Amino acid sequence: MNPTRPASALAALSVSVCLLAGCGTGPGGAATPPAAARTAASVRIHLNAAEGQTDVSVARGGRVTVEAGRITKVSLTTADGQAVHGRISPDNKVWAPDAALDHGSAYRMTVFATGDDGGQETKKIAFTTLAEGHRFTGTFTPDNGSTVGVGMPVSFTFDKAITDKKAVESAIEVSSSRGRPVVGHWFGAQRLDFRPEHYWKAHSTITVRMRLDGVKGAEGAYGDQDKTVRFTVGRSQVSTVNASTHRMTVVRGGTALRTIPVTAGAANSPTWNGQMVISQKLSTTRMNGATVGFAGQYDIPDVPHAMRLSTSGTFIHGNYWAPDSAFGRSNLSHGCVGLNDTRGGGDSGQDAAWFYDQSLIGDVVVVRNSADGTIAPDNGLNGWNMPWSQWKAGSAR
Repeated sequence: MNPTRPASALAALSVSVCLLAGCGTGPGGAATPPAAARTAASVRIHLNAAEGQTDVSVARGGRVTVEAGRITKVSLTTADGQAVHGRISPDNKVWAPDAALDHGSAYRMTVFATGDDGGQETKKIAFTTLAEGHRFTGTFTPDNGSTVGVGMPVSFTFDKAITDKKAVESAIEVSSSRGRPVVGHWFGAQRLDFRPEHYWKAHSTITVRMRLDGVKGAEGAYGDQDKTVRFTVGRSQVSTVNASTHRMTVVRGGTALRTIPVTAGAANSPTWNGQMVISQKLSTTRMNGATVGFAGQYDIPDVPHAMRLSTSGTFIHGNYWAPDSAFGRSNLSHGCVGLNDTRGGGDSGQDAAWFYDQSLIGDVVVVRNSADGTIAPDNGLNGWNMPWSQWKAGSAR
């Protein structure tokens, strides 16, 4: 340094150098980078699998996304070197295989990406997809796009016992267009039903979102369903059977449509009491007592207009073998509710034919004043027979 240079000249030189170099100071006098360098983000590659991971989703495992940059190349191959073809999005930020990967298969993946700031990133992994034997699936009702009665719950049956019920239940969301709270209840380790406190509101839309892909339900059991289904609740229809007066009153939207004479369960085989949901409609069927604990007592072909009310074999159906005098006067069945009809159901003027045509899966049939107890909530889709507080206590959330 020249000891004779004035201090003001030194200060000016210092400022000039800083301006030319674009330097600055941060806290404590530390140098700070230019504004562009401070705001630029480094490219980041996001994969749905990790090095050495097993049980990887076949739907999501090969998917790649990039943040703060673009994908320049993806190589996905099987263990024997076969290329897996895929497509890249128009903005070069997402790459996905053309089809789901194979179950229980080994893959190698290499991804190259370039950042918005010009930086480069590469990721290489090897992984194995979920084996068929390690997946669990939930069959569910009602079907997507269906129209059902106000009593229809959303019911899942899983093909494996679930031990992490909270994880599975949390991955399923059921919502109503009317905004009513919907709560799940577990019946054992493989069945999960959802319902509101009271019947669905008529003409509402129910949405079921399943985000089970990759969810661990138990040791060696991972979900692979990722879908959304919707169904519609139709008009409100609740029919009440009075077993002591042998009459059923059909009420729709608060107005009684018709009172029908019936025959319910006899004294030694009474009909269950309680709220029962129609879960199946059969125009004709064969009823054999051997299938429901009454072996040798009956085997009836061509039973018309049969609608299932319980898993254990309770139906409301047409009856052509009882005398006309039985309907409205006595109880003769083995636990079902019978309405007058003809064999095969060919006469549309019969009571059973009318009721069948007026009914939806999900409609409610309530039985009162029978000599039997109340049907179990899990015997069919009949969770309405459980108090709301008890229902909520069966949720794992």
